[in-house]
Amino acid sequence: MSAQTELPQAETTGSCCSPSGSCHSDAGQAPQGGVTTVYEVTGMTCGHCEGAVSEEISELAGVSSVKAVASTGRVTVVSEAPLDEAAVRAAVDEAGYELVGVQA
Repeated sequence: MSAQTELPQAETTGSCCSPSGSCHSDAGQAPQGGVTTVYEVTGMTCGHCEGAVSEEISELAGVSSVKAVASTGRVTVVSEAPLDEAAVRAAVDEAGYELVGVQA
């Protein structure tokens, strides 16, 4: 199984936390192997939000890549094995957002 993933983006000047858009792009994507799970997260509005969620989930054991998309509320995670949903929920909560579902 493969998924498209996003590499961390370089810092930008100013804040991207505005309704006008995101400071992250889809550049730097590459396929990865492993288990792919798509989570639904509420509260993300911009690239900064995407980065905060991605950073927290990336710290979970076995995670090889994370791509959060604020406009859809979807967070795609590639991991060595299925992740414990409670651990993912705690990571999203730590970032300041809410995990509301897992897509099949």
